[in-house]
Amino acid sequence: MSTLIGGAGQVLSEDEVVAFVGDALAGAGLEGRSVCVIVPDATRSCPLPLLIRAVHQALSGRVGKLTILIALGTHAEMTPDELRKHLGGEYDGVLNHEWWKPETFADLGTISADRVAEISGGLLRDEVPVRLNRAVVEHDVALVVGPVFPHEVVGFSGGNKYFFPGVAGQEVIDMSHWLGALITSADIIGTRGITPVRALINEAAALIPAQKLALSVVAQSGTDALHAIAFGDTESSWQAAAGVSAQTHVRYLDRPVRRVVSIMPEKYADIWTAAKGFYKLEPVVADGGEVILYAPHVKEIAAMHPEIEEIGYHCRDYFLGQWERFRDVHWGVLAHSTHLRGAGSWDAETGERLRVEVTLATGIPENIVRRANLNYLDPSTVDLAAYEADPDTLVVPNAGEVLHRLK
Repeated sequence: MSTLIGGAGQVLSEDEVVAFVGDALAGAGLEGRSVCVIVPDATRSCPLPLLIRAVHQALSGRVGKLTILIALGTHAEMTPDELRKHLGGEYDGVLNHEWWKPETFADLGTISADRVAEISGGLLRDEVPVRLNRAVVEHDVALVVGPVFPHEVVGFSGGNKYFFPGVAGQEVIDMSHWLGALITSADIIGTRGITPVRALINEAAALIPAQKLALSVVAQSGTDALHAIAFGDTESSWQAAAGVSAQTHVRYLDRPVRRVVSIMPEKYADIWTAAKGFYKLEPVVADGGEVILYAPHVKEIAAMHPEIEEIGYHCRDYFLGQWERFRDVHWGVLAHSTHLRGAGSWDAETGERLRVEVTLATGIPENIVRRANLNYLDPSTVDLAAYEADPDTLVVPNAGEVLHRLK
């Protein structure tokens, strides 16, 4: 069960947020227990300083131990200065999820091949070991604090996704992302309820020994405001918040557009994260159209995942049709590749045919962009006013969080 305040079209005051968090945690039976608070990194809109202050105020002196764990997934480590800014102050017990260190993880068990086949509808038939940051396992309670948005891999982000992939081992990350890629981003993004990827994540989360709670928030995209907060277990609170996100973070267009210019905010430091400007817009682009990711501040494709530059960006069928060549690449990398390239087909005779063109107007050198199988546009030549005046072009400021769909 979960409790919720706010809703679509509402904006909560800071006092309402602090009071709700305080009351929710006061009634959660946490006295004397150890609590690991799992929070997002800086790639999500969320008034995290306010939320952490409210959580700390509610729990400090009442719980036996309080740890804050940053759910990096496989993103870059946050520096001490970045963490202070991100959390809104200096707190004891703050940990990056050090996914690059084997000793970070505890083994929770395995999801069998038969169960994976059942969950995935036969798309995958491999067993998967479940590893999780041991900080979660070593606390009595795991408290997720973070936003819910439409998501290209799982349908809507949040809830148990903060464990898998947030603080998980590579195996579940790879399998969950590749399952999403097999279904395709366009078919899964913004899907309510338990998608196959969400079912896989929930199956892994069931192996966590800690009690799992969540403050699932619905942020006003690009701001520090909140529309709603739900508190409860990680599944019911997520479900309540996803219902509000579906009303808040989806924009419907009457007709497809020929071109989109996604203006990416600086919180997306590379294409690995800035690709959300494509995921959220692909559904409204006409066949043969184009998405331009305008991000002059982005200087690299993926600092943490250099393999993407080697394989480039391709549609799902490009990899499936040449599986022996690509099967040993991290499936999470293959998934990211397909998510940014969108719908298409491939066969050995005619090669790859893609529904939509993808153009980078970034600080990445032209030779690297083209080698990655993407189009290049010099960002200094981009005239946003001209694009805005073009009836066939949709210019999206602060792109990456609001999903666009056709009515």
